[in-house]
Amino acid sequence: MAGGVWGRGRDGPVGSLTLTALAEGIRANQGQPVGPSSTGPQADPLEVRPEAETYTHTLTPAFEAQPGNEVIAPTAGSENCSPQDAQEPAPERPYQASQYSWEEGALADLALCTAACLEEAGYAGTQATALTLSSALEAQGQRLEDQVHGLVRGLLAQVPSLAEGRPRRAALRVLSALALEHAQDVVCALLPSSLPPDRVAAELWRSLSRNQRVNGQVLVQLLWALKSAAGPEPEALAATRALGEMLAVSGCVGATRGFYPHLLLALVTQLHELAQGVHLPDSPKVWEPFHPGPPHSHASCTVEALKALLTGDGGRMVVTVMEQVGGWRRLVGAHTHLEGVLLLASAMVAHADHHLRGLFADLLPRLRSANDLQRLTAMAFFTGLLQSRPTARLLREEVILERLRTWQGDPEPTVRWLGLLGLGHLAMNHGKIRHVNTLLPVLLRALGEGDARLVGAALGALRRLLLQPGAPVRVLSSELRPRLPPLLDDARDSVRASAAGLLGTLVRRGQRGLRLGLRGPLRKLVLQSLVPLLLRLHDSSRDAAESSEWTLARCDQALRWGLLEEMVTVAHYDSPEALSRVCHRLVQRYPSHVKHFLSQTQGYLRSPQDTLRRAATVLIGFLVYHASPSGVSQDLLDSLFQDLGQLQGDPESAVSAAAHVSAQQVALLARAQVQPRRSSLLGFIRHHSYPTRPHPLYDDSPFLRRSLAGRWNCPEPR
Repeated sequence: MAGGVWGRGRDGPVGSLTLTALAEGIRANQGQPVGPSSTGPQADPLEVRPEAETYTHTLTPAFEAQPGNEVIAPTAGSENCSPQDAQEPAPERPYQASQYSWEEGALADLALCTAACLEEAGYAGTQATALTLSSALEAQGQRLEDQVHGLVRGLLAQVPSLAEGRPRRAALRVLSALALEHAQDVVCALLPSSLPPDRVAAELWRSLSRNQRVNGQVLVQLLWALKSAAGPEPEALAATRALGEMLAVSGCVGATRGFYPHLLLALVTQLHELAQGVHLPDSPKVWEPFHPGPPHSHASCTVEALKALLTGDGGRMVVTVMEQVGGWRRLVGAHTHLEGVLLLASAMVAHADHHLRGLFADLLPRLRSANDLQRLTAMAFFTGLLQSRPTARLLREEVILERLRTWQGDPEPTVRWLGLLGLGHLAMNHGKIRHVNTLLPVLLRALGEGDARLVGAALGALRRLLLQPGAPVRVLSSELRPRLPPLLDDARDSVRASAAGLLGTLVRRGQRGLRLGLRGPLRKLVLQSLVPLLLRLHDSSRDAAESSEWTLARCDQALRWGLLEEMVTVAHYDSPEALSRVCHRLVQRYPSHVKHFLSQTQGYLRSPQDTLRRAATVLIGFLVYHASPSGVSQDLLDSLFQDLGQLQGDPESAVSAAAHVSAQQVALLARAQVQPRRSSLLGFIRHHSYPTRPHPLYDDSPFLRRSLAGRWNCPEPR
């Protein structure tokens, strides 16, 4: 109508047509006693008869169509949400009993509910509501859902002007009664008002959430709206905000029974799509201070909906764990979303396992989805849920293993990364090593990948294998000997730390054999990695330095060096005296490896890290000082002297000073080699005695000490 449905018609006000008169007319046509609705028992506004009775009389003249009363025109949104198979009523003989459908009976019930609930809403509100209801009853050739859209739009316009208390609650109960039979149309009518966020729409969503007879139907419709739209489309964003409003109401999550996994996966996938997409420009970034509305961004609103879903279903610990490990922050990141999904899956495995079977079943068809974002999110969830043994048993191990191996052939590195993580979880499911012949080649091959995530996942999976009973220590020692030492010097911090940790785990598992003089491949691997571990105590990456310290402690325990205190002192205080004692013991225990130790250390003299260049320079000085003249070739000494000479011009003064001292030690050892040999007895004594050369003296390191004293609010030792 020209003046709007909720205002005046073209011919002025309704006049004597009031809501009470409308209700009395309906009662008369249904054979009920006529009287004011305020007398006697009032009809329950939420009680809907199983089926509306057939009208046996024509409506009173008050219900006849008037020229000024136009039928509400359907909006674009209502056309999309209307059922496709809805039939239009025939225009002939509109008031015959055979022409009335159950929808018209439901609308008559709504009129009775409105008469019972809105008597105190004021004359203007009563008049407007009566006009809309009478127009809906009189309309011919229009589907009923079109009228529902008009009723919902009217409530959106009228609720702000209603006083708190009975009038406002009555209007909200009208919406609940309408949603009981027309949930889809109510949702479609409310969604356009949810984006940009609207306080009135939020209040209507919360009122629907509190009604246990309709909240489940409304949540299902919102779920379908979220799944049918793609990415940051307006309909999906509006549905997400509506879900956030409804799930925040206490007790609403119970209505999701039966489709909880669908809703959880839809919200997580929506976060992935929001992280990869763009937000709508018409959404406000900041709310007014007095406005208690949802968060300012779509992603944070989705996170809040996800938190409410988990908390309402007994998953409060999942929410807490995700906050502690930064999982929510990762979920909304464009490059960290899948890490957040893995953290969420792990938290649910540990603290909310009652939905894992349903989630696992819902994930399987998504693993082959044509939508890349949906497929990757499902893969990450699938990988994380493999940590749950009961859940993983839903599929045969061979089927899961074949699927994970197939992912290794995918050109996308992210898919291969998830597959490696899944293989690591699968290997631990039964507390023993299974499918070793299948797992090892895949994991070892991944150590040569260029993506740090793939190498880290493979190292982590190998470490998990070693923690299981019956781990193949000897096989891994042989296979890792050519592969692991280069990873200790990898340019990526995370790879260096993981490689050192894997070596420490391998030494701990092979400790018994090392003490008995066995484990030849492992002993060789330890000696080959000894110099990198000592120098990485001064790594710029704290994780790599701490991992190297932990591994050296495992080596000291397994090989009984008795150097634990010295190594810890070197690690935290860069003590030259402690390093000298370490070098003395290593030269005594492994004299045939001194040449190899020096060659390895020489390669670090060109390191871009100042701390490593200085550490390598000092290590060379002490190794040369404790070495026998016959244990080092002249060519190696010449090469060391040349490189140390170049370092004396290093821009870092601490490096140049240390290079000067170490170069003197190399020169003294070279001079001792050319001295005339004395008698064999004197030569034997000289070869096995403490060096007569002066002890090298190095200045204290100017670099930051890695002391842990500050963590406990204790002063560092002076």
